Amino acid sequence: MTTAAHCPICAKPSVPDHAPFCSRGCKDRDLLQWLGEGYRLPGETIDTESLDTHRDSD
Repeated sequence: MTTAAHCPICAKPSVPDHAPFCSRGCKDRDLLQWLGEGYRLPGETIDTESLDTHRDSD
């Protein structure tokens, strides 16, 4: 027995071409959330002031 998967954005039935989403629009909305830092993974906070951004090539 199989169950229909639902889109994690709008809860409509998932479409195989855009799985696990229902459409290209929901797929793109999810990508924009990741790119715009709407989604975050748990972890330690990094002090950006202490990062070595420029290395000397001696």
